[in-house]
Amino acid sequence: QVQLVESGGGLVQPGGSLRLSCRASLINFSRYVMRWYRQAPGKERELVAAITGAGGRTNYADSVKGRFTISRDNAKNMVYLQMNSLKPEDTAVYYCDAAWGTVYWGQGTQVTVSS
Repeated sequence: QVQLVESGGGLVQPGGSLRLSCRASLINFSRYVMRWYRQAPGKERELVAAITGAGGRTNYADSVKGRFTISRDNAKNMVYLQMNSLKPEDTAVYYCDAAWGTVYWGQGTQVTVSS
């Protein structure tokens, strides 16, 4: 059974940092494009960052460029999202997904940026 489990969310003050992690129980993990999405209350789900299987290419939403960094460790079946200089508008549930033909989703982790 495929599982993606996110962790690392929480409450942080504006300007702070968090590191999200996503563990994927996938065979051939390195073949999957891994992505982080977020969904704020009343808003559509937004693609935040993506990374190719070998990690050679990354892509970011304009709203997070220069503040967020996506990375992966294929030996551990892990993908990460380092989030710096957090803003209240970053508040959302963050999800990771894995895409290689089929797409698998995690359950999400809440990130709240507030003073």
